[in-house]
Amino acid sequence: MNNSEDKAHRQQQAAALCLKHRKGKLSVLMITSRKTKRWILPKGWLEEDKTEAEVALMEAWEEAGVIADPTSPALIGSYHYVKRLRGAQEVPLEVNVYRIAPCTLAKRYPEKKQRQRKWVSLKKAAKMVDEQSLKRLLLAQIESDEGSAGD
Repeated sequence: MNNSEDKAHRQQQAAALCLKHRKGKLSVLMITSRKTKRWILPKGWLEEDKTEAEVALMEAWEEAGVIADPTSPALIGSYHYVKRLRGAQEVPLEVNVYRIAPCTLAKRYPEKKQRQRKWVSLKKAAKMVDEQSLKRLLLAQIESDEGSAGD
């Protein structure tokens, strides 16, 4: 399967790259997945009645307690990975990533008891994730516009 055919067969998700300045440096919010406890960005399946940006904000709230301006999400790129479903079924996914800044965190949120969350540098976040294309996307944010995240 060539790249264009592979892309055509991928299902879509939207993710939130939640940013804030901490101690004069830009930090990204990472969360753990529910089952494997890998470090990931908040993300979820697209919904018919919502835009991708709305899905990214909704997932950031549900999975990490993120409170952000609903006009803040900006598409910055995408990454791909293979999601393992029940019965060992594998589904190739393309995830569009929305930069959300500034972000604050609620103390109580829907998935608080199911996940951990942590603010880390973009460089550390790139080391924490498994997906190579997400690593590249995170590292590109350091080079592109580190100063535009808001306070």
